[in-house]
Amino acid sequence: MGEEDKKQRRRRRQGHPLLRGGAAGKGRRYTHGFSASQMLALAAVCGAVAPSLPPDSCLEDERHGGRGGGGGDVDVSNGKAVRDFLVASAADPPVPDEVAELMTRMCLREALALVRAVLWLLGTRLGTLALCGARCLSGRWPFVLRFAEMPLERREAALRRWSALTVLPPLRTFFLVAKVFCQYVFYSWIDESSNNPHWRAVGYSPPTDEPPAEERPEATKRPLDDGVVETINLTDASLPASLADKGLTVTDDAARNVCQVECDVVIVGSGAGGGVAAAVLAGAGHKVVVIEKGSYFTSRDYTSFEGPSMNQLYESGGFVSTMNGGGLLLAGSTVGGGTAVNWSACLKTPEHVRREWAAAHGLPLFESSEYAAAMDKVFERLGVTSGCKEEGLQNKVLRKGCEKLGYKVDAVARNSSEGHFCGSCGYGCRTGDKRGTDTTWLVDAVGRGAVILTGCKAEKLVLERCHGAGGTRSKRCVGVVARSTNPAIKRTLEVRAKVTVSAGGSLLTPVLLQRSGLTNPHIGKNLHLHPTAFAWGYFPDTTVPDLKGKTYEGGIITSLHKVESSGAGDGDGPHRAILETPLLGVAAMATQMPWVSGRDMKERMLRFGRTVHIFSLVRDRGSGTVHGERRIAYRLDEADREDMREGLRRALRVLVAAGAAEVGTHRSDGQRLRCEGLTEAALEEFLDGVTVVRGPQSRSETWSLFCSAHNMGSCRMGATARDGAVDGRGESWEAERLYVCDGSVLPTALGVNPMITIQSVAYCLASGIADSLSGKTTLKKT
Repeated sequence: MGEEDKKQRRRRRQGHPLLRGGAAGKGRRYTHGFSASQMLALAAVCGAVAPSLPPDSCLEDERHGGRGGGGGDVDVSNGKAVRDFLVASAADPPVPDEVAELMTRMCLREALALVRAVLWLLGTRLGTLALCGARCLSGRWPFVLRFAEMPLERREAALRRWSALTVLPPLRTFFLVAKVFCQYVFYSWIDESSNNPHWRAVGYSPPTDEPPAEERPEATKRPLDDGVVETINLTDASLPASLADKGLTVTDDAARNVCQVECDVVIVGSGAGGGVAAAVLAGAGHKVVVIEKGSYFTSRDYTSFEGPSMNQLYESGGFVSTMNGGGLLLAGSTVGGGTAVNWSACLKTPEHVRREWAAAHGLPLFESSEYAAAMDKVFERLGVTSGCKEEGLQNKVLRKGCEKLGYKVDAVARNSSEGHFCGSCGYGCRTGDKRGTDTTWLVDAVGRGAVILTGCKAEKLVLERCHGAGGTRSKRCVGVVARSTNPAIKRTLEVRAKVTVSAGGSLLTPVLLQRSGLTNPHIGKNLHLHPTAFAWGYFPDTTVPDLKGKTYEGGIITSLHKVESSGAGDGDGPHRAILETPLLGVAAMATQMPWVSGRDMKERMLRFGRTVHIFSLVRDRGSGTVHGERRIAYRLDEADREDMREGLRRALRVLVAAGAAEVGTHRSDGQRLRCEGLTEAALEEFLDGVTVVRGPQSRSETWSLFCSAHNMGSCRMGATARDGAVDGRGESWEAERLYVCDGSVLPTALGVNPMITIQSVAYCLASGIADSLSGKTTLKKT
């Protein structure tokens, strides 16, 4: 394959607006609708968030230890790249327009309205005076400056004030949105050569070489091609024939503009739950159709580029947040769902959780031999390995710090080989080594005749009344109505089936059920997130000889530490928090790190490659509610907050013990501690001041965000309709032949990475459905 062919394939697969713009936005048509004055104000905000700095003075500061305890130890040998980075400003094209475009696509409508209103005010003199006060005053006519006319230091001061302002939370929210989107674009935007001009300076080098296909024959295949129908490549005219070619019974109803498909089972979603259900049900001889909103990619398509990958592989490009802005939620949105982008950790359901779900929630499945066997079956199909030949820098730090402090460290099993050293699996595994449902269960399903419709979004369930029924279920589900995300397809797709399975995940399954008219009070409630808080430590190359490498290299999670209630502890019992390491790309780190000034942020980013992160994850007792698509309410329980704080304190101790030169948190005031000559008393004083997540809407002067990639429980199982949205077999309490097979059925939070639990539950539930369809048990009548 020629170099130009490779580029064309990459562009076709990525389809990312930040890629199409080119180095200077040439050929890019912007549709954000911001006015000229709003764009001037936005450019001024971007220029304050990531400003142009005098390079020589910055480098001189770095040589002499930095300013405010935040510099020093940065490699300044890469002179030209660092100088170019320091001089660069986010006010320069095309960043402001790309920020506006991304905000328009990804912000909740309330947040976008707020951004537009504040930018409109900042485009006027009176509005700037109202929002910035004396900072916009000038001794010369007209005496009041617009925000774009204010000197850089005054604009930065205004941003700092908004960040700390407690009496006007909307301004703090504006600051947060502007900071996140500006930093994200500044560090993720790539030109037509797939390059970001700042990566070299910050020490980041993405793996851009083509995978060695001759060494990995599986990487040259698209194993689902025999069963996949990619609607993004079709039209109204070609859709029916493409479906029929896969062995489906298709009726083309031109009068209603509907393409109707008949099958035994229709499954919405292809992730941990849907992929397993498809394999089990197709394996039992039933015709299965899987509806997937995302697109189909294989290892040869993945690029590891953060911006395009997030846009194509994650729900809403990775910009799903709670409605109060306090939490950022990640969920996969591609064939394979979360299993295509998760971090490979394979942890079985803890014994104490299984006992709790069986006893306290009346769900005997979880203490059954059937469930234990399902976990073993899942491990076998995913090829789970328990060892790791070589750990990456972040996991080395976690392990070394824990061992020096006498804390137990557990090796984390992974659905990959023991030699798997991919640090970018969160953007799709380029090596083809990680085994998600897209390379395992869905391959099995397609091999038994299943069909996967990609680029197709389920809109509602087809429900009918059950006349003369005497039980609790008054409705029967007979299929799904869906639409292609391809604007060239105007026709509605109606998939009729004997059984319908919703497996869209905890953020989308309740939306589909609510939109279809189901009213069980547990639908959308009891959402658990495993909220996390981050600690960071900076490890200069020269200080710790046995900790070589970059933070973005190596397996993402290979070690784990449990923070027990009474100390280090061990065993399978309850724990206050667990410590693991994350994947944080350049843009993700920039958006998550606290911003206290443009200079401070650039100095932090110069350390990117050697800044290690450890997160504290809690099994949350508090919960949230899914009110609609991207309408998620969630607040931390106080007990969860304290557990998270204890985990964060432990993470900081581990980082210090491992030899960090500086440690800190993601609190908005830039909380940090230099470790040179650090005494135990000074460390304790610092740890006593560590606080945890209170979002931007809080009345506290300092705040931080929590992150989550584990969405559970929004349609939980219950022994009765008063206890849950579905029964112990996964069937809706309201509509017969409607099942849920994803993380939303979990009764509570799990406390560990949930992929194995979700797949094991789906295996058991799908086996029950298969028995019913095959006549081993009778499909339950109301």
